[in-house]
Amino acid sequence: MMQQQSAIVRTYRRIERAIVPVLVLAGWEIFSRSGVLPPALLPAPSQVLRAWADWVFATDGNTQTYSGTWILDTLASAGRVFAGFAIAGALGVALGMAIGWSRSVEKLIEPVLQVLRPIPPVSWIPLAIIWFGIADKPAIFLVFLGAFFPILLSTIHGVKTCDRNLLRAGAMVGGSPGKLLRHIVFPAALPSIFSGLRIAIGSAWMLTVTAEMVAVKSGVGYVLWDSYYFLRYDLVIAAMASIGLLGYLSDFAIRLSMARVLHWQRGSTISGREG
Repeated sequence: MMQQQSAIVRTYRRIERAIVPVLVLAGWEIFSRSGVLPPALLPAPSQVLRAWADWVFATDGNTQTYSGTWILDTLASAGRVFAGFAIAGALGVALGMAIGWSRSVEKLIEPVLQVLRPIPPVSWIPLAIIWFGIADKPAIFLVFLGAFFPILLSTIHGVKTCDRNLLRAGAMVGGSPGKLLRHIVFPAALPSIFSGLRIAIGSAWMLTVTAEMVAVKSGVGYVLWDSYYFLRYDLVIAAMASIGLLGYLSDFAIRLSMARVLHWQRGSTISGREG
């Protein structure tokens, strides 16, 4: 009896993540086929899947010019995301460490950053097009803007919340400011930095799609906007699902890196829970 119960529990744990998505898709399919709305306005999941399959594998040509172009569109968007994200990560961490560590740097730079931070990145689109033209650069610039501030603020928070007793102990054994930053402050700030990176990668995907709708003529966002003009809402939803999938995979990659880099934190967390 106990073995049967444990087998049921194991089976449930394997499928529990899929329960809600399956119910949502089933309800969506039933509602789309009920005729409450025209099928063209709310395509059923099966219709979206058919368009998505042709976009990826060129199965039957129903997406016309986009048939079989998903890989190229995805690579175009991913290149812009990771270029802007990498620049934002390098600059955000470096500047955040400096602001969190030095009061003089904080007084000098933070007022300007606090004025710029509330400005929505999308409001920079006209200037980005004027400065960089219709190409990859305005999209990379917008991605940078969207990713920079979450990384910056998370890094500042991580530095400022570093245990002061560790700093005192490091200074007592002759640690220079550079060594304290490198060996104590930066490792202590890493959990906050990774939290900022996870927030930033989601913003990066949102901003690159927005830029592709306006300032770029390729990528997943451009396919989404172009499909809207031609009333191909099945392809619009397929593009939305692609963005969600790519964002999830990007976040998953950051979580894998975080688990590898912060393996010491995972162990302490587990022991704390057990206690």
